[in-house]
Amino acid sequence: MKKHIIISGGGIAGLTAAQLLLRMGHDVTVVDRAPEFTQAGFLLSLKSFGVTILEQLGLAPVLREASIPAEFMDFVDAAGSLISHNSYQELANNTVPSILLTRGGLHQVLYDSVKEQVNLVFGTTIEQVQREGPRVRVTLSSHEVLDADLLIVAEGLRSATRGTYFANSYLEDFNVFYVGGRIKKTHSYPVGSFTTIIAVDSMLSIYPISREEVAIQCYVRGREEGSDYRSISRRLLQEKANGYRADVQHLLAEFLPSEQFYADKMGMVRAPSLVDNGLVLLGDAGYCPTALSGMGASLSIYGAKALAHFIGQSPDDMALACQQYDAIMQPIIEKFQGNARRNAASFLPKDEASLGLFKAAFSSTSESVLQQRLADQIGLTQDQLQLILGEPADQAHNGQLS
Repeated sequence: MKKHIIISGGGIAGLTAAQLLLRMGHDVTVVDRAPEFTQAGFLLSLKSFGVTILEQLGLAPVLREASIPAEFMDFVDAAGSLISHNSYQELANNTVPSILLTRGGLHQVLYDSVKEQVNLVFGTTIEQVQREGPRVRVTLSSHEVLDADLLIVAEGLRSATRGTYFANSYLEDFNVFYVGGRIKKTHSYPVGSFTTIIAVDSMLSIYPISREEVAIQCYVRGREEGSDYRSISRRLLQEKANGYRADVQHLLAEFLPSEQFYADKMGMVRAPSLVDNGLVLLGDAGYCPTALSGMGASLSIYGAKALAHFIGQSPDDMALACQQYDAIMQPIIEKFQGNARRNAASFLPKDEASLGLFKAAFSSTSESVLQQRLADQIGLTQDQLQLILGEPADQAHNGQLS
Protein backbone atom coordinates (compact mmCIF):
# COMPACT_ATOMS: atom_id res chain seq x y z
CA MET A 1 0.00 0.00 0.00
CA LYS A 2 1.26 3.49 -0.88
CA LYS A 3 2.49 5.43 2.15
CA HIS A 4 3.30 9.07 2.72
CA ILE A 5 6.80 9.44 4.11
CA ILE A 6 8.49 12.69 5.15
CA ILE A 7 12.28 12.92 5.09
CA SER A 8 13.80 15.80 7.04
CA GLY A 9 17.20 16.49 5.49
CA GLY A 10 18.11 16.30 1.84
CA GLY A 11 21.69 15.14 2.20
CA ILE A 12 23.22 11.89 1.01
CA ALA A 13 21.21 9.69 3.38
CA GLY A 14 17.92 11.51 2.83
CA LEU A 15 18.13 11.59 -0.98
CA THR A 16 19.20 7.93 -1.18
CA ALA A 17 16.20 6.97 0.96
CA ALA A 18 13.96 9.13 -1.23
CA GLN A 19 15.21 7.38 -4.37
CA LEU A 20 14.61 3.90 -2.92
CA LEU A 21 11.17 4.71 -1.47
CA LEU A 22 10.01 6.37 -4.68
CA ARG A 23 10.92 3.20 -6.56
CA MET A 24 8.61 1.31 -4.19
CA GLY A 25 5.74 3.62 -5.15
CA HIS A 26 5.55 5.65 -1.94
CA ASP A 27 4.71 9.35 -1.76
CA VAL A 28 7.85 11.12 -0.50
CA THR A 29 8.31 14.68 0.76
CA VAL A 30 11.83 15.95 1.50
CA VAL A 31 12.23 19.08 3.63
CA ASP A 32 15.57 20.84 4.02
CA ARG A 33 16.65 23.99 5.83
CA ALA A 34 18.83 25.12 2.91
CA PRO A 35 17.21 27.58 0.47
CA GLU A 36 18.68 25.53 -2.37
CA PHE A 37 21.23 22.79 -2.96
CA THR A 38 24.74 23.64 -4.12
CA GLN A 39 27.70 21.56 -5.30
CA ALA A 40 30.04 22.97 -2.67
CA GLY A 41 31.76 20.48 -0.44
CA PHE A 42 34.82 18.48 0.48
CA LEU A 43 36.17 15.22 -0.93
CA LEU A 44 34.86 11.83 0.11
CA SER A 45 35.67 8.26 -0.78
CA LEU A 46 32.64 6.13 -1.54
CA LYS A 47 33.61 2.55 -0.72
CA SER A 48 32.49 -1.05 -0.82
CA PHE A 49 28.77 -1.53 -0.26
CA GLY A 50 28.10 2.18 -0.85
CA VAL A 51 29.29 1.74 -4.43
CA THR A 52 27.31 -1.51 -4.77
CA ILE A 53 24.02 0.12 -3.73
CA LEU A 54 24.47 3.02 -6.13
CA GLU A 55 25.33 0.52 -8.87
CA GLN A 56 21.98 -1.15 -8.18
CA LEU A 57 20.31 2.24 -8.60
CA GLY A 58 22.10 2.78 -11.90
CA LEU A 59 24.02 5.78 -10.56
CA ALA A 60 27.57 4.44 -10.37
CA PRO A 61 28.49 5.16 -14.02
CA VAL A 62 27.75 8.88 -13.74
CA LEU A 63 29.55 8.99 -10.39
CA ARG A 64 32.63 7.40 -11.92
CA GLU A 65 32.54 10.03 -14.65
CA ALA A 66 32.62 12.71 -11.95
CA SER A 67 35.31 10.94 -9.93
CA ILE A 68 38.83 12.17 -9.25
CA PRO A 69 41.83 10.15 -10.51
CA ALA A 70 43.37 8.08 -7.72
CA GLU A 71 46.52 6.05 -8.39
CA PHE A 72 48.90 6.36 -5.46
CA MET A 73 48.81 7.45 -1.84
CA ASP A 74 51.95 8.30 0.09
CA PHE A 75 52.23 8.67 3.83
CA VAL A 76 55.02 11.06 4.80
CA ASP A 77 56.12 12.84 7.96
CA ALA A 78 56.10 16.62 8.43
CA ALA A 79 59.57 16.94 6.88
CA GLY A 80 58.43 15.03 3.78
CA SER A 81 60.26 11.77 4.50
CA LEU A 82 58.39 8.80 3.01
CA ILE A 83 56.71 6.43 5.46
CA SER A 84 54.74 4.27 3.02
CA HIS A 85 53.97 4.30 -0.73
CA ASN A 86 50.68 2.62 -1.67
CA SER A 87 48.89 1.80 -4.92
CA TYR A 88 45.11 2.35 -4.84
CA GLN A 89 44.65 -0.44 -7.37
CA GLU A 90 46.64 -2.90 -5.27
CA LEU A 91 44.87 -1.91 -2.06
CA ALA A 92 41.49 -2.44 -3.74
CA ASN A 93 42.27 -6.00 -4.89
CA ASN A 94 39.99 -7.55 -2.26
CA THR A 95 37.27 -4.89 -2.30
CA VAL A 96 34.87 -3.12 -4.62
CA PRO A 97 36.86 -0.23 -6.15
CA SER A 98 36.23 3.06 -4.35
CA ILE A 99 34.97 6.21 -6.02
CA LEU A 100 36.74 9.40 -4.95
CA LEU A 101 34.73 12.54 -5.64
CA THR A 102 33.44 15.71 -4.07
CA ARG A 103 30.55 15.53 -1.65
CA GLY A 104 28.78 18.05 -3.85
CA GLY A 105 29.25 15.82 -6.88
CA LEU A 106 27.67 12.82 -5.13
CA HIS A 107 24.86 14.99 -3.77
CA GLN A 108 24.10 16.42 -7.22
CA VAL A 109 23.81 12.96 -8.77
CA LEU A 110 21.38 11.87 -6.03
CA TYR A 111 19.39 15.11 -6.33
CA ASP A 112 19.11 14.84 -10.11
CA SER A 113 17.77 11.29 -9.72
CA VAL A 114 14.77 12.35 -7.59
CA LYS A 115 14.05 16.04 -8.17
CA GLU A 116 11.32 15.44 -10.75
CA GLN A 117 9.48 12.88 -8.60
CA VAL A 118 9.77 14.01 -5.00
CA ASN A 119 8.08 16.94 -3.28
CA LEU A 120 11.03 19.11 -2.18
CA VAL A 121 10.39 21.84 0.38
CA PHE A 122 13.39 24.15 0.81
CA GLY A 123 14.16 26.70 3.49
CA THR A 124 12.23 25.08 6.31
CA THR A 125 12.76 22.85 9.35
CA ILE A 126 10.76 20.63 11.68
CA GLU A 127 9.03 22.78 14.27
CA GLN A 128 6.89 20.17 16.01
CA VAL A 129 5.94 16.51 15.72
CA GLN A 130 2.68 15.10 17.06
CA ARG A 131 1.94 11.39 17.17
CA GLU A 132 -1.60 10.44 16.20
CA GLY A 133 -1.88 6.68 16.52
CA PRO A 134 0.49 5.07 14.01
CA ARG A 135 0.82 8.34 12.04
CA VAL A 136 2.65 11.59 12.65
CA ARG A 137 1.65 15.22 12.12
CA VAL A 138 4.61 17.47 11.31
CA THR A 139 4.52 21.24 11.68
CA LEU A 140 7.20 23.05 9.71
CA SER A 141 8.84 26.36 10.57
CA SER A 142 6.98 27.73 7.54
CA HIS A 143 3.74 26.85 9.46
CA GLU A 144 2.81 24.22 6.90
CA VAL A 145 1.35 21.07 8.48
CA LEU A 146 2.01 17.66 6.92
CA ASP A 147 0.56 14.28 7.88
CA ALA A 148 2.61 11.15 7.24
CA ASP A 149 2.99 7.49 8.02
CA LEU A 150 6.64 7.97 8.97
CA LEU A 151 9.11 10.79 9.60
CA ILE A 152 12.70 9.94 8.64
CA VAL A 153 15.15 12.25 10.41
CA ALA A 154 18.23 12.65 8.21
CA GLU A 155 19.34 16.11 9.36
CA GLY A 156 23.00 15.36 9.97
CA LEU A 157 25.33 15.32 12.95
CA ARG A 158 23.69 18.16 14.89
CA SER A 159 20.09 17.24 14.22
CA ALA A 160 17.70 19.45 16.20
CA THR A 161 14.88 16.93 15.78
CA ARG A 162 17.01 14.17 17.27
CA GLY A 163 17.85 16.44 20.20
CA THR A 164 14.15 17.10 20.83
CA TYR A 165 12.60 13.67 20.39
CA PHE A 166 15.39 11.16 21.13
CA ALA A 167 16.18 11.89 24.75
CA ASN A 168 18.65 9.01 25.19
CA SER A 169 20.84 9.97 22.25
CA TYR A 170 23.92 12.15 22.61
CA LEU A 171 26.85 13.53 20.67
CA GLU A 172 30.24 12.08 21.60
CA ASP A 173 32.88 14.79 21.20
CA PHE A 174 35.87 13.44 19.31
CA ASN A 175 38.06 16.45 20.20
CA VAL A 176 39.13 16.61 16.55
CA PHE A 177 38.55 19.47 14.14
CA TYR A 178 38.13 18.84 10.44
CA VAL A 179 39.04 21.18 7.59
CA GLY A 180 38.31 20.40 3.95
CA GLY A 181 38.27 22.46 0.79
CA ARG A 182 39.75 23.21 -2.59
CA ILE A 183 41.98 25.92 -3.97
CA LYS A 184 42.46 26.97 -7.59
CA LYS A 185 46.17 27.23 -8.34
CA THR A 186 48.72 25.95 -10.80
CA HIS A 187 50.93 23.43 -9.00
CA SER A 188 53.57 20.78 -9.54
CA TYR A 189 51.93 17.92 -7.60
CA PRO A 190 51.28 14.87 -9.84
CA VAL A 191 47.53 14.44 -10.44
CA GLY A 192 46.26 11.15 -9.06
CA SER A 193 49.04 10.87 -6.49
CA PHE A 194 47.97 11.93 -3.01
CA THR A 195 50.13 12.83 -0.05
CA THR A 196 49.08 12.41 3.58
CA ILE A 197 51.27 14.06 6.20
CA ILE A 198 51.23 12.36 9.59
CA ALA A 199 52.38 14.51 12.51
CA VAL A 200 51.69 14.69 16.22
CA ASP A 201 47.98 15.48 16.71
CA SER A 202 47.34 16.11 13.02
CA MET A 203 46.89 14.46 9.64
CA LEU A 204 46.87 16.58 6.47
CA SER A 205 46.12 15.24 2.99
CA ILE A 206 46.85 16.96 -0.33
CA TYR A 207 44.81 15.81 -3.34
CA PRO A 208 45.80 17.26 -6.75
CA ILE A 209 42.43 17.18 -8.55
CA SER A 210 43.77 18.67 -11.78
CA ARG A 211 46.74 20.74 -12.89
CA GLU A 212 44.90 23.85 -11.75
CA GLU A 213 43.16 22.68 -8.56
CA VAL A 214 44.21 21.11 -5.25
CA ALA A 215 41.97 19.71 -2.53
CA ILE A 216 43.12 19.80 1.09
CA GLN A 217 41.76 17.87 4.04
CA CYS A 218 43.05 17.99 7.58
CA TYR A 219 42.25 16.52 10.95
CA VAL A 220 43.74 18.22 13.98
CA ARG A 221 43.22 17.48 17.66
CA GLY A 222 41.89 20.27 19.82
CA ARG A 223 39.74 20.67 22.92
CA GLU A 224 38.77 24.27 22.22
CA GLU A 225 35.14 25.16 22.86
CA GLY A 226 33.01 27.50 20.78
CA SER A 227 30.82 27.40 17.71
CA ASP A 228 33.13 29.25 15.31
CA TYR A 229 34.74 26.08 13.98
CA ARG A 230 36.24 27.87 11.01
CA SER A 231 38.27 30.29 13.14
CA ILE A 232 39.34 27.62 15.63
CA SER A 233 40.36 25.19 12.86
CA ARG A 234 42.23 27.90 10.98
CA ARG A 235 44.24 28.81 14.07
CA LEU A 236 45.03 25.19 14.97
CA LEU A 237 46.14 24.40 11.45
CA GLN A 238 48.25 27.55 11.20
CA GLU A 239 50.07 26.44 14.35
CA LYS A 240 50.71 23.00 12.84
CA ALA A 241 51.82 24.47 9.51
CA ASN A 242 55.06 25.76 11.00
CA GLY A 243 56.31 22.18 11.25
CA TYR A 244 55.53 21.23 7.65
CA ARG A 245 57.92 21.38 4.71
CA ALA A 246 58.10 24.65 2.73
CA ASP A 247 55.76 23.79 -0.18
CA VAL A 248 53.00 22.71 2.22
CA GLN A 249 53.43 25.89 4.26
CA HIS A 250 53.04 27.96 1.07
CA LEU A 251 49.95 25.99 0.05
CA LEU A 252 48.30 26.51 3.44
CA ALA A 253 49.25 30.19 3.42
CA GLU A 254 47.06 30.56 0.32
CA PHE A 255 44.31 28.21 1.46
CA LEU A 256 43.62 29.25 5.06
CA PRO A 257 42.92 32.98 4.57
CA SER A 258 40.28 32.17 1.95
CA GLU A 259 36.67 31.29 2.65
CA GLN A 260 36.84 28.26 0.37
CA PHE A 261 36.92 25.62 3.04
CA TYR A 262 34.53 23.70 5.25
CA ALA A 263 35.28 23.31 8.95
CA ASP A 264 33.60 21.35 11.70
CA LYS A 265 34.28 19.74 15.04
CA MET A 266 33.92 16.01 14.68
CA GLY A 267 31.65 13.89 16.79
CA MET A 268 29.85 10.57 16.81
CA VAL A 269 26.14 10.18 17.49
CA ARG A 270 25.31 7.57 20.09
CA ALA A 271 21.65 6.49 19.91
CA PRO A 272 20.60 3.40 21.90
CA SER A 273 17.56 3.25 19.60
CA LEU A 274 17.11 4.73 16.14
CA VAL A 275 13.31 4.55 16.48
CA ASP A 276 10.80 6.53 18.52
CA ASN A 277 7.08 6.15 17.79
CA GLY A 278 6.77 7.24 14.18
CA LEU A 279 10.23 8.77 13.91
CA VAL A 280 13.41 7.04 12.72
CA LEU A 281 16.98 8.32 12.59
CA LEU A 282 18.96 7.89 9.38
CA GLY A 283 22.55 8.63 8.40
CA ASP A 284 24.73 11.00 10.43
CA ALA A 285 21.69 12.10 12.45
CA GLY A 286 21.57 8.63 13.97
CA TYR A 287 25.05 7.17 13.77
CA CYS A 288 27.70 9.48 12.43
CA PRO A 289 30.95 7.48 12.56
CA THR A 290 33.10 10.58 11.76
CA ALA A 291 35.14 10.92 8.60
CA LEU A 292 37.93 9.05 10.38
CA SER A 293 35.99 5.83 9.85
CA GLY A 294 36.32 6.31 6.10
CA MET A 295 32.77 4.97 5.75
CA GLY A 296 30.45 7.87 6.57
CA ALA A 297 28.89 8.21 3.09
CA SER A 298 28.69 4.46 2.51
CA LEU A 299 27.13 3.87 5.94
CA SER A 300 24.48 6.53 5.26
CA ILE A 301 23.67 4.88 1.92
CA TYR A 302 23.55 1.43 3.51
CA GLY A 303 21.21 2.72 6.23
CA ALA A 304 18.87 4.11 3.59
CA LYS A 305 18.90 0.78 1.78
CA ALA A 306 18.24 -1.18 4.99
CA LEU A 307 15.35 1.05 6.04
CA ALA A 308 13.77 0.90 2.58
CA HIS A 309 14.24 -2.89 2.54
CA PHE A 310 12.29 -3.42 5.75
CA ILE A 311 9.60 -0.92 4.76
CA GLY A 312 9.23 -2.93 1.57
CA GLN A 313 8.76 -6.10 3.62
CA SER A 314 6.23 -4.55 6.04
CA PRO A 315 4.67 -1.49 4.39
CA ASP A 316 1.58 -1.71 6.61
CA ASP A 317 3.57 -2.01 9.82
CA MET A 318 6.06 0.87 9.94
CA ALA A 319 6.82 0.18 13.59
CA LEU A 320 8.00 -3.36 12.80
CA ALA A 321 9.99 -2.17 9.77
CA CYS A 322 11.79 0.45 11.87
CA GLN A 323 12.52 -2.02 14.65
CA GLN A 324 14.08 -4.45 12.15
CA TYR A 325 16.14 -1.60 10.67
CA ASP A 326 17.35 -0.64 14.15
CA ALA A 327 18.30 -4.25 14.93
CA ILE A 328 20.46 -4.72 11.83
CA MET A 329 22.08 -1.28 12.02
CA GLN A 330 23.28 -1.29 15.64
CA PRO A 331 26.14 -3.84 15.24
CA ILE A 332 27.22 -2.18 11.98
CA ILE A 333 27.27 1.21 13.67
CA GLU A 334 29.33 -0.22 16.52
CA LYS A 335 31.85 -1.64 14.05
CA PHE A 336 32.47 1.56 12.12
CA GLN A 337 32.47 3.83 15.15
CA GLY A 338 35.02 1.48 16.70
CA ASN A 339 37.11 1.76 13.54
CA ALA A 340 36.99 5.55 13.82
CA ARG A 341 38.36 5.47 17.37
CA ARG A 342 41.18 3.14 16.36
CA ASN A 343 41.99 5.22 13.28
CA ALA A 344 42.13 8.37 15.39
CA ALA A 345 44.66 6.70 17.67
CA SER A 346 46.79 5.53 14.73
CA PHE A 347 46.57 8.40 12.23
CA LEU A 348 46.53 11.21 14.80
CA PRO A 349 49.46 10.17 17.01
CA LYS A 350 49.26 11.91 20.37
CA ASP A 351 53.00 12.24 20.91
CA GLU A 352 56.39 11.58 19.28
CA ALA A 353 56.50 8.04 20.63
CA SER A 354 53.14 7.22 19.01
CA LEU A 355 54.31 8.84 15.79
CA GLY A 356 57.39 6.63 15.85
CA LEU A 357 55.23 3.54 16.27
CA PHE A 358 53.08 4.60 13.31
CA LYS A 359 56.16 5.06 11.11
CA ALA A 360 57.59 1.71 12.11
CA ALA A 361 54.31 -0.12 11.56
CA PHE A 362 53.49 1.35 8.16
CA SER A 363 56.98 1.32 6.73
CA SER A 364 57.31 -2.39 7.44
CA THR A 365 53.80 -3.52 6.44
CA SER A 366 53.39 -5.25 3.07
CA GLU A 367 50.64 -4.26 0.63
CA SER A 368 49.01 -7.66 1.06
CA VAL A 369 48.62 -7.05 4.79
CA LEU A 370 47.29 -3.53 4.15
CA GLN A 371 44.83 -4.99 1.64
CA GLN A 372 43.50 -7.38 4.25
CA ARG A 373 43.27 -4.66 6.89
CA LEU A 374 41.30 -2.47 4.49
CA ALA A 375 38.98 -5.33 3.58
CA ASP A 376 38.39 -6.10 7.26
CA GLN A 377 37.67 -2.46 8.07
CA ILE A 378 35.07 -1.90 5.37
CA GLY A 379 33.59 -5.40 5.33
CA LEU A 380 30.14 -6.61 6.30
CA THR A 381 28.91 -10.05 7.25
CA GLN A 382 27.33 -12.23 4.59
CA ASP A 383 23.87 -11.63 6.10
CA GLN A 384 24.41 -7.88 5.95
CA LEU A 385 25.63 -8.16 2.36
CA GLN A 386 22.66 -10.28 1.38
CA LEU A 387 20.35 -7.47 2.47
CA ILE A 388 21.83 -5.03 -0.02
CA LEU A 389 22.59 -7.45 -2.85
CA GLY A 390 19.18 -9.04 -2.90
CA GLU A 391 20.59 -12.51 -3.46
CA PRO A 392 21.53 -15.50 -1.31
CA ALA A 393 24.53 -14.88 0.90
CA ASP A 394 26.56 -17.72 -0.67
CA GLN A 395 26.23 -15.96 -4.04
CA ALA A 396 27.49 -12.62 -2.75
CA HIS A 397 30.61 -12.76 -4.90
CA ASN A 398 32.11 -15.18 -2.39
CA GLY A 399 32.66 -12.37 0.07
CA GLN A 400 34.64 -10.16 -2.31
CA LEU A 401 32.58 -7.18 -1.22
CA SER A 402 33.83 -7.55 2.32
